[in-house]
Amino acid sequence: MKRYLFLLILIVSFRLNAQTDDEIAAKQAVIQFFEGFHKKDSVMMQEVVHKDIILQTTFTNKKGEAILRNQKAEGFIKAVVSRADAPTWDERIQSYNVQVDGTMANVWTPYEFWLDGKFLHCGVNSFQLFKDNGKWKIIYLIDTRRKKSCKE
Repeated sequence: MKRYLFLLILIVSFRLNAQTDDEIAAKQAVIQFFEGFHKKDSVMMQEVVHKDIILQTTFTNKKGEAILRNQKAEGFIKAVVSRADAPTWDERIQSYNVQVDGTMANVWTPYEFWLDGKFLHCGVNSFQLFKDNGKWKIIYLIDTRRKKSCKE
């Protein structure tokens, strides 16, 4: 009896932790976005970015004021792909938390950002995705940036 109970608990816990195909695909869209980011490949990034993407960042300035900045998608992708080879950008994703409901997904990714091997800041990216004709597209990206309370 104990053996069957253990087996049942094992099966249930595996099913609770198993990712759905949509969760895997939404996460893969974010992974592809970062691969394109690091390779300076606009095509790779644009394959997973919706044409109407909204980009924002939020941080606290030196005066302690909360700041929210908007950025145009064209300018962002252009800046990523046209940047010089030095200094090197290295955004290190710490984990992926994926939630899906129908045609909407959220991927929450804590990160550390390193510039030429030196720690610059940390924060969280929050990606909102839309399932557009069967393919996950990033429609909104907001990130936080801070230098304190980072795991480094």
